[in-house]
Amino acid sequence: MKTKLLIVSLFACVVPLKTMAQTPGVTAKSILLGQSAAFSGPAAQLGIQMNIGTKAYFDYVNAQGGVYGRKIELKTRDDKYEANLCADNTRSFIQEDKVFALISYVGTPTTVAAMPIFTEAKVPLIGPFTGAEALRNPVNRYIFNVRASYFDETEKIVEQLVSTGSRKIAVFYQDDAYGQAGLKGVQIAIDKRNMKIAALGKVERNTVNVQDAVKTINAAQPDGVIMISAYTSIAEFVRKMKAAGSTTQFHNVSFVGSTALAATLKDEGYGVAISQVVPYPWGPEVRIVKEYQEILAKAGHTDYNFSSLEGFIVGEVMVDALRRAGKNLTREKLIAALEGMSNVDLGDFVVNFSPTSHSGSKSVDLTMIGRAGKFIR
Repeated sequence: MKTKLLIVSLFACVVPLKTMAQTPGVTAKSILLGQSAAFSGPAAQLGIQMNIGTKAYFDYVNAQGGVYGRKIELKTRDDKYEANLCADNTRSFIQEDKVFALISYVGTPTTVAAMPIFTEAKVPLIGPFTGAEALRNPVNRYIFNVRASYFDETEKIVEQLVSTGSRKIAVFYQDDAYGQAGLKGVQIAIDKRNMKIAALGKVERNTVNVQDAVKTINAAQPDGVIMISAYTSIAEFVRKMKAAGSTTQFHNVSFVGSTALAATLKDEGYGVAISQVVPYPWGPEVRIVKEYQEILAKAGHTDYNFSSLEGFIVGEVMVDALRRAGKNLTREKLIAALEGMSNVDLGDFVVNFSPTSHSGSKSVDLTMIGRAGKFIR
């Protein structure tokens, strides 16, 4: 009789352990997540800052005991903002590292290359740093976009330019999936107003070869230029346009990396406008910004910026979803928890997911680089 009871008791202990082991990346004490981003190369600051914000929030939660006693671990891999490397990293996360989920990827061409890999493996990706429509429509069950789209951003920029009298609007774009996504957004906004794009200029990803674009766009003498590229190439474009005598209004979408662009341009950045998809990171009157500032300061980071704030918000969305998913964590429960986050206020920043919409926010604000690289709202 005692032998039978012992067997039953052992069986009862083994079953939960076996069930837990069936969820990759989840143990009784940890949850493993993966982030592929540019940590070196011309776009490095985008990945570095996104990581700082996401990790700072995870460290804060871990210091309080984690989520149901599990500490969140974040493994990173450098893709240098190259699509093939991001695809390789994603395979490694899933096949070798056995991560539970993916988070805070950076870039359109990189994330688009990874999409079929994590979709086939049914591994969710939360909060990629990209506004591309290809990651939004049709809705992919395994992608949850926290930020507004490039269509939302370009509509806001065109609206602003037209409202100030601009009729000749040119586009400078990165010749890849990211640039094409932004260009399409501009085209939609321009068509809506029965206008035409005045001139187009492009640059290859991870280069600063902008001479041809400057020549073409400056020759059109546009009232405004909408720029869709990373901060190194945009800085070079702005410098060369100004050197050529251009007085046009320069506008960027948020992916540029606002602080990195201001630091690169220095005095030449004055007046350059950038759309933003997260709140002003220096304004503690916004509750989530106050929390962000306090937590980053404790982590030793006081160089507040839009990119690390976005990473912070993505981290908070993930933690909220993990809590909603419950103690017996699975990927399916995480997806259900995210889709159940209807109009969730994280602190004056609202996220709204559903089974038919994985676009959490449509919020877009406009900012401008002021004196000494400070941002003006």
